[in-house]
Amino acid sequence: MIDRALRPYIDKIRAALDPYQVQVHTEHGEVFILVTAHRIVGVLRKLKEDQSTAFHQLMDVCAVDYPARKPRFDVAYQLLSLSHNTRLTVVLRIEEGMQVPSVTEVYPSANWFEREVFDLFGIYFSGHPDLRRILTDYGFEGHPLRKDFPLSGRVQVFYDDLNQRVSYEPVSLEEPFRDFKTSSRWQGMTAVQKRGDSDE
Repeated sequence: MIDRALRPYIDKIRAALDPYQVQVHTEHGEVFILVTAHRIVGVLRKLKEDQSTAFHQLMDVCAVDYPARKPRFDVAYQLLSLSHNTRLTVVLRIEEGMQVPSVTEVYPSANWFEREVFDLFGIYFSGHPDLRRILTDYGFEGHPLRKDFPLSGRVQVFYDDLNQRVSYEPVSLEEPFRDFKTSSRWQGMTAVQKRGDSDE
C-alpha cells in the first residue's frame, strides 16, 4: 500500500529508476526500494546523479539476519538528499555466501560501512579496496551479529600481567545462564544479595 502523501516523491524515484524495474513500497511513512544485488551499483549511481532525486549522501550501510528466511540477509543502504530534504532506504536480499558488489566507487563513505557489515555479518563485498575486519580483533572467529553466533562468544581476550601479553582463552562463566540465581557471585548483584539470598 502506497501512502498518498508520498505518491509524488515515489513517482520521481520510479521515473529515475525505470530501466531497473525496482519494487517500491512504504512503511511507517518511509520509502523503501527493493533491488537485486547485481543492480545495486547502477541504482545507487542513478539515484545520486539524477537531479530529480539527488541522493548525494550515503548515511549508512547495515545488514539484518533472518536465519529462518530465504534469502537469509537484507543489506540496507540509507540515502539522504539535502536538496530535496528526503530520505530513502535501498534494500537488497541475499543468500548466505553470496557476494555483493561494493559501492565505494559511487559513495566513498561506503568503505568503512561495508567493512563493518563484512566484520559483523560475514557478507563479502566484491571490488572493495580494503575488505578486512574493522571492529573485532585480529584472529577473531565468526561474525558476532549473526543470529547463530553464541551469546557469550567463543573466546575471552584479556591482558595477562604475569606474561605481559594479550591472552585468549575459551569463555568460562562463573555460573550458567540457565541456573541463574540472585545469590550469584557475579559483580553487580551485590544490591540484590543484601536484600537476601532468596531465589524469588
